[in-house]
Amino acid sequence: MPKQLLLAISGSISAYKAADLTSQLTKLGYEIHVLMTEAATQFITPLTLQVLSKQPVHVDVMTEKLADRINHIDLAKEADLFILAPASANTIAHLAHGLASNMVTATALALPAETPKLFAPAMNTKMYDNPITQQNMAVLTQQGYREIPPRSALLACGDVGRGALADLSDIIHTIEEILHEQTSRN
Repeated sequence: MPKQLLLAISGSISAYKAADLTSQLTKLGYEIHVLMTEAATQFITPLTLQVLSKQPVHVDVMTEKLADRINHIDLAKEADLFILAPASANTIAHLAHGLASNMVTATALALPAETPKLFAPAMNTKMYDNPITQQNMAVLTQQGYREIPPRSALLACGDVGRGALADLSDIIHTIEEILHEQTSRN
């Protein structure tokens, strides 16, 4: 049975890279369930990710297509790993403060403690370096999340600095490393 990964996408210009990440992970044999914030849908359509993952894409926490299923709870229970990529400053802040205002944050809060949780920030350098964002990321780390640090690059806004989404190869390597560690322990 393939490992089930929850790929959560938040509102960042880097959201378009989630299509390639979904495609690569699917080709590696993982079952990908995509969660999106409303802001993420402004950068990439759910349909693109649905076609690539061959799974429904979940955007609205209040939309339950099946009467016997509570999507955010069931997805969280079934997940072998959760990754937020790209992780915007807004979504990081919501998670750090326990706000379950959308499908991504509600599902993340419903994850069992033992489920590996990753986040790959993508934002402007000043937003990333802001002490509030750094504090929010520290809270996530204390709660068991592992950061996949951003790269330094020319950003979409024209600034140069740290804040570009990590290379997809680094994200995939981290996912596989954690799943291998998990399998070795069991």
